[in-house]
Amino acid sequence: MHRIHVIIAMDPHTIAQGARSIKDALVKNIDLAGLNQDVRVVETGSLGIYNKGVVLVVFPDGIYYTGVKLEDVSEIVSEHLVKGRVVTRLRYSEIPEESRAEEKAPRFGKQVRVVLKNAGMIDPESIEEYIAQDGYEAFGKALTELTPKDVLKIVTDSGMLGRGGAFFPTGMKWGFAAREKSDEKYIICNADEGEPGTFKDRLILEGDPHAVLEGMCLAGYAIGAHMGYVYIRGEYHMSIARVRRAIEQAKKQGLLGKNIFGSGFDFDIQVREGAGAYICGEETALIESIEGKRGEPRDKPPFPPSVGLWGKPTIVNNVETLATVPQILLKGGDWYKSLGTESTPGTKVFTLVGNINNPGLIEVPLGITLREIIYDIGQGIPNGRGFKLAQLGGTTGGILTSEHLDLPLDIINLRSVEAGLGSGAMLVVDDTHNVVELVQNFAEFFNHESCGKCTLCREGTGRLVELLHKLTSGCGSEKDIDLIERLAGHMMKSAFCGLGQAAPVPILGCLRYFRDDFIAMAQQNQQRVPVSA
Repeated sequence: MHRIHVIIAMDPHTIAQGARSIKDALVKNIDLAGLNQDVRVVETGSLGIYNKGVVLVVFPDGIYYTGVKLEDVSEIVSEHLVKGRVVTRLRYSEIPEESRAEEKAPRFGKQVRVVLKNAGMIDPESIEEYIAQDGYEAFGKALTELTPKDVLKIVTDSGMLGRGGAFFPTGMKWGFAAREKSDEKYIICNADEGEPGTFKDRLILEGDPHAVLEGMCLAGYAIGAHMGYVYIRGEYHMSIARVRRAIEQAKKQGLLGKNIFGSGFDFDIQVREGAGAYICGEETALIESIEGKRGEPRDKPPFPPSVGLWGKPTIVNNVETLATVPQILLKGGDWYKSLGTESTPGTKVFTLVGNINNPGLIEVPLGITLREIIYDIGQGIPNGRGFKLAQLGGTTGGILTSEHLDLPLDIINLRSVEAGLGSGAMLVVDDTHNVVELVQNFAEFFNHESCGKCTLCREGTGRLVELLHKLTSGCGSEKDIDLIERLAGHMMKSAFCGLGQAAPVPILGCLRYFRDDFIAMAQQNQQRVPVSA
């Protein structure tokens, strides 16, 4: 039994900073110090601390080190592991004092970890460590004590809303598919995370893949499906590898396959790799892609719970949604409703990025304010700069300003200011940025990612880029601002799918709150005097 565990974050970001070499050096130095019977080095997923180099934590002390380099390893071993003295120059200072000695995932102040309860705390490539943290207990309980209707009722009564962006009630969605009569049904985990600045699903899959698989198993049992697919963005190489390994382990343990737990229930899962098309984050385009077709959205209705993959009833849930389900089954709907707000129970995982001192992966109870996230969890804006705006929910997200800093974040409040929680990215922008240039960047992304199926999106995104470029290049006028607004409004109302409907959202949000910036740029353009040849 090892007395001390050194947990080292091993994700693509930290690997690029040398995490593998540092792990090898830790093992070597621990062995040279004669501590290999007392100290164990464990790889894990992201510790939620981002842009701080290689990150590791020493348990049971609960001491976090960031920016660790090869030359620091011998000092950490000789000082901390041998002599018990913290290497203060490497200690992560943003963790509240009361959290530092906890022998569990730190709450980092106002965080509450449900989806991320295991992330950064277990070896994601070990099913035994997941099982030791109550893993697959919810699935076992469902198969041995509950009927599919019982599972469906618990999820429905919890009030859980899907975390894919639309926030549709999960239990209601499952209920549509459960009522369908079909020889086959399917569960799809949507891990095609294409929003710029959004990487929460990747880190969940890398840090706790079995939680997602268990959620898929429970969804399959509830609706009567026997096959599931994890559709993962093709660039997510580590996520793909860890999910495939988790599937193999679950099969060896009898947790996937035929007659699971002797219940008569069969369920299997396969991985499908996406080719990097943003549009395939839309559920019907994703289904088309799995079927081997071009990724384009389908006409709706019918909706996937009735007619989905290969024409069969299909539930598409995102990574965060499915990873939450086992906790609801174990702890009950009332527990889940005790988190968050009445309209939006539970927690939300965000990637906190942009002009923020403490970027990373966070999980907070809904109802928390923007001010608490930015200034308590995020430790404020670098260099003492002022806060200008936050874009909540990814590149298609709405715009929040200083007047919204104390707005409790839930569905009702956000809808009242024409915003939403979206995909889970929170981009913080300081007062040095030009909003016109910012939304031009967004428009260029959507123009590139449009699948071209409908005219409003195919032509409209391109026209928005042209009009915004006129303003930022010194050629635009106030008439162009009016045209941008009109075109954006038409796209929101009439584009075929969510991409074309949502692409104008940040533009309209910035026009609502920062119209003077657009006008000032147009007036500045008009005052310029052309230089003669």
